[in-house]
Amino acid sequence: MSKILKIFLVALCMVLGFMAVRTGYDVGKRTTYPVAYSEYIVKYAGKYKLDTFLVMAVIKQESNFVPEAQSDYAKGLMQLTEETAAWNAAQMGLSDYDYTEPQTNINIGCRYLRYLIDHYGNVDTALAAYNGGMGNVDAWLNDPDCSLDGVELYNIPFPETRAYVRKVRSYWENYRKLYG
Repeated sequence: MSKILKIFLVALCMVLGFMAVRTGYDVGKRTTYPVAYSEYIVKYAGKYKLDTFLVMAVIKQESNFVPEAQSDYAKGLMQLTEETAAWNAAQMGLSDYDYTEPQTNINIGCRYLRYLIDHYGNVDTALAAYNGGMGNVDAWLNDPDCSLDGVELYNIPFPETRAYVRKVRSYWENYRKLYG
């Protein structure tokens, strides 16, 4: 075998090896950042003028795209409480609904997220309210130890809510990079 052919084969193996590693990396990232129910996410993110990747990030953090997910108080892909779902459904004119069903859960969850963003005028503050509740966020916005301007929270007293906002932000960026 000639020296040029050997060099070519070594280079080809290196390129193919790099491609295999890169493909495995991409598959791993897409496994880490799943997407399901994309038709509903796109539909309702569009309806409520939300960034599609933000909705994906919220769903990843809330349920990791498992529609049967439930905590002590919340259910479904976007982890809505029965009270939050009922309030939003009334605002939407829905009377006969199952808030745990994926399409309905995403519809109501997106409507609620849009409401929070409009109410607070700040995505991070809205995310804090989505996780920690509006009553807590309203109190924090009026506390100079938490907010200097009544709009942004520079300190979120609940560690869970602080981590939630940070994780959703990170997921949002990763979904944008992977699928945008």
